[in-house]
Amino acid sequence: MAEVLLKNVVKKYGKVEAVKSLNLRCKDKEFLVLLGPSGCGKSSTLRMIAGLESISSGDITIAGAKVNQTHPSKRDIAMVFETYALYPHKTVFDNMAYPLRIRKMPKSEIKTRVERAAEILEIVPMLERYPRQLSGGQKQRVAIGRAIVRDPKVFLMDEPISHLDAKLRGHMRGELKHLHEELNQTFIYVSHDQTEAMSMADRIAVMNLGELQQFDTPEKIFNEPVNEFVAGFVGDPPMNFLPCTLVTGEKQWSVEFKQFIIEVPDRVKNLTQKAGAQLSGRHGVTLGIRPDNVLLKHERTKPGDLAGEIYITEPLGSYMIVDVEIGGERIKVRADISFPGRSKDPIFLELDGDHMHLFDAGTSRSLIHQSNGKG
Repeated sequence: MAEVLLKNVVKKYGKVEAVKSLNLRCKDKEFLVLLGPSGCGKSSTLRMIAGLESISSGDITIAGAKVNQTHPSKRDIAMVFETYALYPHKTVFDNMAYPLRIRKMPKSEIKTRVERAAEILEIVPMLERYPRQLSGGQKQRVAIGRAIVRDPKVFLMDEPISHLDAKLRGHMRGELKHLHEELNQTFIYVSHDQTEAMSMADRIAVMNLGELQQFDTPEKIFNEPVNEFVAGFVGDPPMNFLPCTLVTGEKQWSVEFKQFIIEVPDRVKNLTQKAGAQLSGRHGVTLGIRPDNVLLKHERTKPGDLAGEIYITEPLGSYMIVDVEIGGERIKVRADISFPGRSKDPIFLELDGDHMHLFDAGTSRSLIHQSNGKG
């Protein structure tokens, strides 16, 4: 089984701790995405798994064998980088065959492996071309093919499609997911793009400032974020946040925002109590609500509707994003493309209370959703 396990892994560059006591388990044949902003430690983590970076402390095992001191060539992994790293003077066939030739594999086996990889990637007609004759997407397929021919236990991919244009990135996301299903092998993929992570991953490890924030399925990451960072990083447009005060009574809870009071639904109250939050009286919180869970209205129809003013509208083809200023804050709402509002128009917002999130104002941790253990 090609399971990858990181136990208390630390990476330091001088006094800077790039990765902090990371515990992570990638299951056999899983597609795992390490997701986070630049400088969060995700690429350092991938390079430590590959053996391209030494670990400062902790243990890494691949398929049950500790590889802390194992040379990269002996780890039975294949890595695909953002840059294609193709030899310009070699044909596509020779670029893909190179890692097998340096292992002195028989010519017949090399030919079989290269042609099989080319068929999977649909680049058979390009085998005799040179890199200069290929598009960006075709070059990336060749780079992936060079990894496939090695038939490794684990594929490691460091933002392999981030430099492609938006249309080609969308196409390659589907191709990589299909490739994972076809090869049925373990993939660990680094990305700063939450769309890539959400669309391809079996599980996502969200990282920030060297620490693992949440490790779970895309659905759980999106619907049950454990802190404000995860909630704001995953989702497009991102979650809206409003600084509020949570008032907890014996029978009813409410959230106060400026001059408005929003009743907390029983579902959210019960989840908060189940999560073990110790609350009484008034408590500083951040209310989070996704743009899809806000309804725009031209008239107030419910006591909890919030009054605001349209700041700007952003038509995006099949839908529209409406930015609304409310109580000195600005939030985004996803609306139908036919929405008639314009800048400076008065507007009312109805929040879907069952989909509200409450984060502790001091720690930024969710009061509703517990951490899944980060392991």
